[in-house]
Amino acid sequence: MNTPVPLISTTSGRLLVPAEQVTSLLRRLVVSWLHSVYEGGAELDPATTLGLAKVTLELADQIDAECIAFLPVRGEGVEGVE
Repeated sequence: MNTPVPLISTTSGRLLVPAEQVTSLLRRLVVSWLHSVYEGGAELDPATTLGLAKVTLELADQIDAECIAFLPVRGEGVEGVE
């Protein structure tokens, strides 16, 4: 799984990764785990793998929800948008 990740450098020298890239990575990881369970090749027992998948999807959903909540309401705080 080779996917380029755009890094954003801040003025303080920190590197940031876009949230959509993080949530996409988390969801692809879950798909891989679920495929392993379905094929019988999971390294962990299926119940543990499914539990990790659930928690990881919840984390991705939480990141998405927090990012959506952070966006300005359409027409508020953006010049030229009505």
